[in-house]
Order: sequence, then structure tokens, then C-alpha cells
Amino acid sequence: MGRVVSYCKQCRREKTKLFLKGEKCTSPKCPVERRKYPPGQHGAAVVRMTEYGRRMREKQKARRMYGLSEHQFRNYFERAAKTKSATGSKLMELLERRLDNVVFRLGFAPSRQAARQAVHHGNIMVNGRKVNVPSFEIKIGDKVKLKAKMLERIGEKLKEYTAPAWLSMDPDQTGAIVRLPKKDDTERLIEESAIVEYYSR
Repeated sequence: MGRVVSYCKQCRREKTKLFLKGEKCTSPKCPVERRKYPPGQHGAAVVRMTEYGRRMREKQKARRMYGLSEHQFRNYFERAAKTKSATGSKLMELLERRLDNVVFRLGFAPSRQAARQAVHHGNIMVNGRKVNVPSFEIKIGDKVKLKAKMLERIGEKLKEYTAPAWLSMDPDQTGAIVRLPKKDDTERLIEESAIVEYYSR
């Protein structure tokens, strides 16, 4: 049996909400609101953060937020570094274009973890075909749709949800990618320049 991941402990370790548990993260039950220090016996102790430590924490925050292993995250960074674009901005673009993230951004799931599960279970269609790979890279013009049975459950919530500017939602609740995500469209909780500095050391 695999190790059970405590998403709330991950948020507490980074001392900020990573919004890994959907609605719980915005409720008074959120552990980050009640215990604003890292988990563990010495979590509440005051520790002086070095510049290297700050960069590493920023990398860990992004990795946990998008639900990636160290190996997966480094692969995305290396891909971004090989392009002519600014490495940090390209890294964030690649992360945002993952299918599980797009499903989350369209409001089809309350968190990236829930979106990843929906993809794994075959509940997501891309251009009319079932795709069950969370890392599937979405391109401009791709159409993303939730299976009818799942759509019925969240139909009312979707009417109140507004997708980011780089995505659009058709009247039949089909999401579309209208352009690539820009810097202002990506996670503002992440300082991508610190991640670039971490890997460039």
C-alpha cells in the first residue's frame, strides 16, 4: 500500500495555502489558518531562511502545487531552459498546459488533485477522444469536455465560474484553449525567478 499524502501538511510546510483540497482550503477548517507553522515537533521554531533555502522552498511550493515528482518537475524546467523564451515564464506555461491543470482551470474539478483523478478515471474528452494522461499537453484550439454524467453533477457550479482569459467556455460547457497562458495567467503564488536561480546554482 502506498504512502498516504497529507495535502494539508504540504501547505503547512510551505507556510501558505497551495489550494490542494478544493473548498476546504477556503473554509475555517483549513489547517493553515489554525496552525501557521510547519508540521513536526520543531515546526513552530524560528529558523533563519538562507537564500538557497528560499529558492528551494519556492521550487517545492510549485512542485507540490502542480502535483509533480522531483523528476517530473526538473524535466519541465529543462524543457523550458532549452527554448528561446524566458525560462521562468516558459516553465509556468508548460505547467499550465497540462491537462489536469486545464481541467482545474476550467472549473471541472475543485482542485488539481481532483482534476488528476478525473483524468485518470477517463472522465475527460479532448477533441472528442478520451484522454487519461494528466500530463497530456494542451494546444491552442483543443476542446476539453467533461463526460455528461460528471457534467450533470457540477452544471450549476459551472454557471457561476469564470475561466482564465486564455481559456473559453462554450454554451454546451466545452472548454477551449484560445491562446497560450501568459505570465499574468499563471500562479501568482509562485516566484518563478527563484526556481530558475535554484536550478542555475
